[in-house]
Amino acid sequence: MKLAILPTLQSPSDLRGLSDAQLDSLAAEIRECIISTVAKTGGHLGSSLGVVEVTLALHRVLESPRDRIVWDTGHQAYAHKLLTGRYPSFGTLRQLGGLGGFPRRVESEHDVFDGGHAGTGLSIAQGLATARDLRHSMERIAVVVGDAALISGLSMEALNDIGHRQTQLLIVLNDNAMSISPTVGAFSQYFSTLKLSSAWQQSKTAYDRVVESLPVVGQPALKLSRRIRRMVVNFAQPGQLFEDLGITYLGVIPGHNRRGLEHIFRAALDVPGPVLVHVRTHKGRGYRPAERDQIGFHGAALPPMPELETGQPTPEPHAVTHAALTGPALARKESVMPQPGQADEGPVEPATNGSERGSADMGTPSDESRAAAAKRPPNYTHHFALELVELARKDRRIVAVTAGMPTGTGLHLFQAEFPDRFIDVGIAEQHAVALSAGMALAGERPVVALYSTFLQRAFDQEVHDVCQNDLPVVIAVDRAGLVGEDGTSHQGMFTLPTQRQLPRMVIASPKDEQELRSMVMTAFAQDHPFALHYPRDPGFGVPVVEPRVLPVGIGEVLREGRQILIVGFGPIVERGRQAADMLAAEGWSVGLINARFAKPLDSQLILDAARGKTLVVTLEESVVTGGFGSGVLELIEEARLTDPAYREVAVRIVGIPAERFVDHGSVDQLRRLLRLDSAGIAGQIRETLERLRAVPAAPRGTFGAAGAAKKSAG
Repeated sequence: MKLAILPTLQSPSDLRGLSDAQLDSLAAEIRECIISTVAKTGGHLGSSLGVVEVTLALHRVLESPRDRIVWDTGHQAYAHKLLTGRYPSFGTLRQLGGLGGFPRRVESEHDVFDGGHAGTGLSIAQGLATARDLRHSMERIAVVVGDAALISGLSMEALNDIGHRQTQLLIVLNDNAMSISPTVGAFSQYFSTLKLSSAWQQSKTAYDRVVESLPVVGQPALKLSRRIRRMVVNFAQPGQLFEDLGITYLGVIPGHNRRGLEHIFRAALDVPGPVLVHVRTHKGRGYRPAERDQIGFHGAALPPMPELETGQPTPEPHAVTHAALTGPALARKESVMPQPGQADEGPVEPATNGSERGSADMGTPSDESRAAAAKRPPNYTHHFALELVELARKDRRIVAVTAGMPTGTGLHLFQAEFPDRFIDVGIAEQHAVALSAGMALAGERPVVALYSTFLQRAFDQEVHDVCQNDLPVVIAVDRAGLVGEDGTSHQGMFTLPTQRQLPRMVIASPKDEQELRSMVMTAFAQDHPFALHYPRDPGFGVPVVEPRVLPVGIGEVLREGRQILIVGFGPIVERGRQAADMLAAEGWSVGLINARFAKPLDSQLILDAARGKTLVVTLEESVVTGGFGSGVLELIEEARLTDPAYREVAVRIVGIPAERFVDHGSVDQLRRLLRLDSAGIAGQIRETLERLRAVPAAPRGTFGAAGAAKKSAG
């Protein structure tokens, strides 16, 4: 086939000048181009062939890139690539230096999000729509999600949140009969058309008001009426789950009738709340081998493709007509499902800090513990929240997100002042992080505050959604380190090693509560993923200082020393200082560095201070495998290869052993048990020095507690 139309297209706007006959020819050309290219390069053939008409319809109805089209997973976006100016380079698909097999923002302004994993699209679209609503702008948001991806846990979390908050967006469910197989019937199609009409929406509301006003029997009659109506809807169509979640369901719609799709998409985009349009497509449409073997021709590694004929498309059953779909859809859903953990009248705040979902702060405190708590300085969470509120007063882009923990994370303080910029998604950490990524894509500056132990659930979203897209999402890692009495499931000991391996992510932790305030400011002053770790602990009560933006990747020298260098990450630095005083009293010359950043490390500062030392000790309240200490060790090992000054430098990593989980107990008890209190740290250093057969530089008591303290502001 000679491609006559496709090579002439420069952007999706060119589609609006084509006739129906030309658009039909264009669909055939797109399939021909995809088939011939994938035969050489490999790729996801079947899914992209199945959504050609859906893609054409979306690009004719929406105005990309002003309007945003999110492709969940992204392997079905080949037609989208061809319609957005990439036809000349499409032959390089999946080749080194060529086009990617998934949407990539570096390729085109029409690619909203760098995808690749199934189930992320709904959260990203929700984030984009949330940012739009906060700015009061007018762009329309659509997301195309496959039937298999729809049943992922992340998709379900997003659907619950979308329905609850009644976010206006278009969800296109591409059902190619691989996972969902409802009957496509005329009655179902008719009922979807009816629901889009203003008459249905207005009469439904009016009828409810009349029934509810009836004396004595009003409320019972209304409940019975709604129950009967739900039964009718459920009988007529397969989308009752979405309706119950608060999402208008339309379907099942034939997915290869472009004119019908265009009309129903236009009508759905006028609905004030979320609308899901369920379209039935044929996977591999237009290529007989792919139609016959939908599983084999799904993935990037395809069976042999000797047949390159396109053949005749499969007839579309129950084709929807343009004339059959009329009338705007105006009304919101009649009810909204409450969030998990919330009553119908609104969110229920817990009585005690952090008790929302089995946190480490549960339990009824005794009078003695209350009195002790009253004497302690406010904790890190409190300082984080206050500084965040202060910054949000100056920057309207800051949005705070949490997952069912508004009080435990301190964000209830943010909520009280900025209710429109506070989002609680319920117990849905994956959605919280992916939603934040979507908002960051739209120019907002989201911070998602989660306990370290719960952030474990969202590792893929950190990797795939935030870091792969290099988005300025601030991840506030509360309860980093030992938590205490909640035991093995709640210790925040694994997050640091998992994040340290991620490209583009900055990882920071303060030595005290005042430095935390500066780090909150620093996080919003840069444009990359930023993980800020801080413990459950109270602060040290250090004097208040004006927060400032810290240079990323720069630490500070707190104390000079000739024999031993202690490098700490986080509030454990203070225990390192106390241990240094103990060792100095025994005659050892000990230096101390506050690293501030685990990634990027202040390599030059650490190497300069480590040169010629007998021992370098790293401190972290995290599992030692792959953590902060491993980064310092890797740095020194690299230097050891070329510089003799490091060849006799020993390194001791002090942290939480990786061999077992940490059981319950008070934080102080656990630190003593793990030898992470100041005495335990000093003891571990002494034992290492004994094994090295090292001796103090001076007689016992020569170096006092004051040492030779020297601070250099980073």
